[in-house]
Amino acid sequence: MQLDNLYQEVILDHYKNPQHKKLNPTFDAQVHHINPSCGDEITLNVTLDAGLVKEVSWDGVGCSISQASASILTDLLIGKSLDRAQEISDAFMHLMQSKGTETGDAELLEDAVALAGVSQYPARIKCALLGWMAFKDASVQAIAKNS
Repeated sequence: MQLDNLYQEVILDHYKNPQHKKLNPTFDAQVHHINPSCGDEITLNVTLDAGLVKEVSWDGVGCSISQASASILTDLLIGKSLDRAQEISDAFMHLMQSKGTETGDAELLEDAVALAGVSQYPARIKCALLGWMAFKDASVQAIAKNS
């Protein structure tokens, strides 16, 4: 039970003190995603540089899960190679599809493991994935732009 409380604190901390929640005016790609089932929204900017995720900035409105997840994403992916960012994104997607049977690789996912419990609630999985899907979309667009 103490671990669940710690995870709740991590989520609430990212929700109340979001990282990189201010759209950078310069970017390689910008996307806007909406979760139609609840109305959560995110606009996400990505800047790449020589195969690295140089910058991820965002703004959005929604529940604590969607907003905390976007904040966690930025902490995890900025400064990583695109391959490593993909590995982290895939691991998070796998965690969200686990229906509560997995806890996630804490070394790879860091604070994102706090969202493992969300995978037990199908309606909330889309909230947790909103920023991640936006990042995936934006990074594809940024790669195409820089090619």
